Amino acid sequence: MDVPVHSPVPDRVRANTWPPINDRLDAEARTRLRDASAATHEVSERLAYLDSEWDFDRILEAEAATMGLLGLVLGATVDRRLRVLPGVVAAMLVVHATHGWYPLLPLFRRMGVRTRDEIDRERYGLKALRGDFAAIPPAGAAASARASEAWKAVCA
Repeated sequence: MDVPVHSPVPDRVRANTWPPINDRLDAEARTRLRDASAATHEVSERLAYLDSEWDFDRILEAEAATMGLLGLVLGATVDRRLRVLPGVVAAMLVVHATHGWYPLLPLFRRMGVRTRDEIDRERYGLKALRGDFAAIPPAGAAASARASEAWKAVCA
C-alpha cells in the first residue's frame, strides 16, 4: 500500500497560521532568549519550563479526545443526534494529519500555543546561549567524537 505523500512543508501548522501571529510568537521567543541571555540561571529555568510546555499537537489531541467523549456522553444522555460529534472530530483530525489545518487552529495560535518546532527552536537557542554546543569538536575531527559530543549537547 502506498503512503500518501504531500509536498514538503516544514511546519504545516505555521503554514496555516496567519503570518502576523507567527511573527508575534517568534518575536516573543526572541525576547525570551534576549532576557535569558542576561542571567545563566534564567536559561536553566526556561529550559525546565519548555520541558513541560504543551505543543499544538498535544493540545489538539486532548481537545479532540475531550470533544469525542463529550459527544458520546451527550449522545447517550441528551440527544442521539449528538453522537455525530465524535465522527466530526475524527474527520477534522484526518484533515489536520493530511493538511495541517484544524478548525480551532486560529484560536489556539492566537492564545499562544506553539508547535513542537517553535518550542525546540527556543530550546536550542537557550542551549547555545548556555554553551552546550561548545564541546563539539571542529570539522575535520574524528566523526565519532563529533557525533558523540553533538548527541550529548542535544540531550542535555
